[in-house]
Amino acid sequence: MQELLHVGERIDDLQCKGYQIIQNKEKFCYGIDAVLLAGFAKVKAGENVLDLGTGTGVIPILLEAKTKGRHFTALEIQEESADMARRSVMLNKITDKMDVVTGDIKEASKIFGKGVFDVVTTNPPYMNNHHGLVNPHMPKAIARHELLCSLEDVIREGSAVLKENGRFYMVHRPFRLAEIITVMVRHRLEPKRIRFVHSYVEKEPTMVLIEGLKGGNSMVTIEPPLIVYQDKNCYTEEIRKIYGIEDEEIK
Repeated sequence: MQELLHVGERIDDLQCKGYQIIQNKEKFCYGIDAVLLAGFAKVKAGENVLDLGTGTGVIPILLEAKTKGRHFTALEIQEESADMARRSVMLNKITDKMDVVTGDIKEASKIFGKGVFDVVTTNPPYMNNHHGLVNPHMPKAIARHELLCSLEDVIREGSAVLKENGRFYMVHRPFRLAEIITVMVRHRLEPKRIRFVHSYVEKEPTMVLIEGLKGGNSMVTIEPPLIVYQDKNCYTEEIRKIYGIEDEEIK
């Protein structure tokens, strides 16, 4: 196990099926948004899944653990992150179920072809050039700001690689929801499920989970809000279930 680690890296428990992931806290570690998206996305038996901008691969690794999907492909532009994802695939002994490809989201349909996946997932950068300060550390900046791809790029390519009636799942920030829906509809991804995530029940939402159906009819369901904390440092029962922890608090 230790031979898979490079300097500065660590192995974290994913709390699911005994799976683990290799991360480097000096680069970029996955957050709750990735875990919630993996819990929100639906993957049926025999389906092929693509994760756009996978980072260290947490979303497809969790989906492989949680679902009966046939195969999972992860696309990541930063080779260092892609390499960590590949080593996590080896660590979890799922090399027959998951591939990690180094490549640009903007070129996804050229890399994989059009209409080849049943499901696309993505946890893209939330901020564009008008939103906040850019982190000076490049891996974190790329993960958080639209430096290498835009929301339009992510949605356009996500739609292109999906089969007709394929499903698109994304986690993003609520303040961009109008833009998200507009771009999705332009690329034939009809919003079908939307769920807002709130830190506390009385607070405004900090995240939005959205499902789109390629070529679907215009009808959307707003699901009940997902509340993260029931008290300070104490997750709600639903969050604990998503994380796979039933008997102890996670802080």
